[in-house]
Amino acid sequence: MELTLQQLKQYDGSDPSKPIYVAVKGRIFDVTTGKSFYGPGGAYYMFAGKDASRALAKMSKNDEDVIASLDGLTDKEIGVLNDWEKKFEAKYPIVGTVSN
Repeated sequence: MELTLQQLKQYDGSDPSKPIYVAVKGRIFDVTTGKSFYGPGGAYYMFAGKDASRALAKMSKNDEDVIASLDGLTDKEIGVLNDWEKKFEAKYPIVGTVSN
């Protein structure tokens, strides 16, 4: 399955009949089993329905960081992102990719 960032937004947990997706480095993970974290009211709800790569790399919950762009990240931040990616891979199924 391939979704645009616009299409990905509908999987943000606001509709309980749909799964919750978070993209990391362009790959979409089904995080529905972690809905206490990624669903409405959860600590990471701001990542739901978005590509959260930059925010994960920067350990940020700021809206302006919840984007796919990796421009200007330090090597350390890229390392942090890669660690997050491994955690997602171990815990959640990959259901698709984000198209440009």
